[in-house]
Amino acid sequence: MKALLLAVPAAAAVLFAVPGVAFADESVHVKLDPLNHSGASGTATLTAMADGDLGISIRSTGLVPNSPHAQHLHGSIDGMDFHCPDMSADKDGNGYVSTEEGMPTYGTIFISLTTRGDTSPQSGLAVDRMPVADAEGNLSYDRTIPAADLPAGTLAHLKDLHVVQHGIDANNNGGYDMDGLGESTLAKSAGLSGIPQEATDPASCGMVSGAAAGSVPVGGVATGDGSTRQAPGPMYALGGLALLGAAGALIARRRLT
Repeated sequence: MKALLLAVPAAAAVLFAVPGVAFADESVHVKLDPLNHSGASGTATLTAMADGDLGISIRSTGLVPNSPHAQHLHGSIDGMDFHCPDMSADKDGNGYVSTEEGMPTYGTIFISLTTRGDTSPQSGLAVDRMPVADAEGNLSYDRTIPAADLPAGTLAHLKDLHVVQHGIDANNNGGYDMDGLGESTLAKSAGLSGIPQEATDPASCGMVSGAAAGSVPVGGVATGDGSTRQAPGPMYALGGLALLGAAGALIARRRLT
């Protein structure tokens, strides 16, 4: 009997050491809070699946109705201390945090949360593949991204990532236009014109990190400590260009409809 009792903990240790047996799907949850007076809010769940895939589920309200909303996982798996910005990031004092003002705080795009196809940063604002809010401003998003399409280290560092949704309606006229905040400052810096600031400004942000309010890690996903702040470097520029190029596609599409 004594030998049997000693064997049970040993067997349990072996069981818990087998990948996918003791720990199947593991999730982190996050509360999305409004940015830029958008009134948008929601919840997001990121699930590290036993087969290496990543499941994403987002439910948001208060977004610009009948409009596409670019959304991404931002952050880093390399120890950078990225987080959701507050209004102190509004360096030009216009009352809104622009894309380029927010990016040094929340980081460049890690994964683009498109509805289909590519999920790399290059699809950062692929408007035709981003979810569209309904007539009441509600947005539902569910997608599983295959392991082969995930950047290395994604599942092991879920708590170092967070969700940002873009697209605001500053003048409350029900859509993106030039009358709200004028032209995108990001577009102007690249010598382009005709792109509304509303289309690219962030609307909500939710940190997946356990230190964030409303974030509840579940299942013990292994994470980095995110303790060292580093300059965004060249990736900042690349992320901005990805957003900018797709913003032009957004305006082109709206002019045709």
